[in-house]
Amino acid sequence: MPALRELSWPKQTERLSLRMFEEADIEALWRIRSDPAVAEWMTSLTGELAPFAELICEPVRMASTLVVELDGRIIGDLMFRTEDPWAQAEVKEQAAGKQAELGWCFAPEVQGNGYATESVAELIRIAFAEVGLHRVTANCFTANAPSWRIMERVGMRREAHSIKDALHRDHGWCDGFVYALLAEEWRATVG
Repeated sequence: MPALRELSWPKQTERLSLRMFEEADIEALWRIRSDPAVAEWMTSLTGELAPFAELICEPVRMASTLVVELDGRIIGDLMFRTEDPWAQAEVKEQAAGKQAELGWCFAPEVQGNGYATESVAELIRIAFAEVGLHRVTANCFTANAPSWRIMERVGMRREAHSIKDALHRDHGWCDGFVYALLAEEWRATVG
């Protein structure tokens, strides 16, 4: 099973280009993630440029971050974090690295044009057709309707609605959604 960086990049969709994150992308991503409308739903506040650069350049983050470009301009980023699903001890090795958590972040000025849906659909194709995963998942606060709507548009199914299981820095205890898609489900939709 190839790692994300081992694949051929960039990937082209109808309107967008996806590629692996590079250090030269730091400032563009920082500008997007530091926007208050974006920061509201991110797992941590972006803050100043230098600490953000240090965080995003950690090897695990660099290996799991893709940038999305529209006409050569960075408009967002995607997370593709491979993980091991739960497995019994006797078959644990067979499950290793067969699942990924997906995430995304887009500049407010490009939202509402279908770019996130187009990007996430391509990320799912990469997960199943190129990396060979068994399953992908995505999580969000229930109040983040644009995010869970993307999950539904790309064919993911809602698997869980957890009640006040996540503490938001501004909104207190919040509900969350978990969505997932299996490789076999995806293949059935693409023929």
